[in-house]
Amino acid sequence: MKLGVRDVASLLNVSEKTVYRWIKQGFLPAYRVHEQYRFNRAELLEWATSKRLNVSADIFAEPESDQVNLPSLLEALRAGGIHYRVGGKTASEVLRCAIDLVPLPEEVDRGFLLKVLLARESLGSTAVGNGIAIPHVRNPIVLHVPRPMISLCFLEHPVEFGALDGRPVHTLFTMICPTVRPHLHLLSRLAYALRDASFAETVSRQASREEIMAAASMVEQRMSAAARTTNGSSNP
Repeated sequence: MKLGVRDVASLLNVSEKTVYRWIKQGFLPAYRVHEQYRFNRAELLEWATSKRLNVSADIFAEPESDQVNLPSLLEALRAGGIHYRVGGKTASEVLRCAIDLVPLPEEVDRGFLLKVLLARESLGSTAVGNGIAIPHVRNPIVLHVPRPMISLCFLEHPVEFGALDGRPVHTLFTMICPTVRPHLHLLSRLAYALRDASFAETVSRQASREEIMAAASMVEQRMSAAARTTNGSSNP
């Protein structure tokens, strides 16, 4: 929880006055620490994603020393798989079906994972609008998972998920990570991808696995190019 008001204003491309106003209105998740406001980066990303804000590219930049072994969106999708006509008629039912489809090791307690995901939903919906939800745990727990994964599920029946735009959810990106760093990295990657018109369109029409993977590869290239531009412009 290292972000201050000035950091958040910069990342969200708004004034500090706007940040204080959002805090006062109860819109923005913030914590009072020693008479100053502090923000959790993962919660900020979740909030910005749910509001579909055009955040600064800096929010996706990782310190160079932390980039080792961080998965790409494409790698995470390959690990989690893409699934069609996933059953269930309620949020809890579709989450159960989604977890059953994730290629987890035998030692992972799927029932426990479902409880954790449902507990996360009780704190606030992970639906981000336009019929999409990103089920995940806010603070990743240690599971017997060899690598981070995102399992993309297209639902057979759209379900009510408490989305801010009121639309039922038809697409889940279930994210499972063993540690905090890749969790935060992938959450930012996915948030960026869902604002990319080409990737969003491919997902919206429930394209083939090959097309979705190709779209993920292309958006990764655009993210890398944006990061290089940002890093280059920050150098003297």
